[in-house]
Amino acid sequence: MKAIWNGAVLAESSRTITIEGNHYFPIDSVKKEYLVPSDTQSICPWKGMALYHSVVVKGVENRDAAWYFPQPKEAVREIKDHIAFWKGIEIVE
Repeated sequence: MKAIWNGAVLAESSRTITIEGNHYFPIDSVKKEYLVPSDTQSICPWKGMALYHSVVVKGVENRDAAWYFPQPKEAVREIKDHIAFWKGIEIVE
């Protein structure tokens, strides 16, 4: 699977984990140079607290377009050290 936005491959892995239709990419498959930490947080009742990154490619920002669960709840512990994408980021095989 690949995560692509604004002409750049943000992540690529054959080891994604799919939950609720979202592909979670292992952190070592993500090109961190495109990620900028955000102050945004959200709470999922069954996954835990999510933290966000904005994605910046070629000087264009896609605010809060990547998220992860630093301490996921037991039901989804396998997504620890994984990042998911949304907001127009294309996920393709």
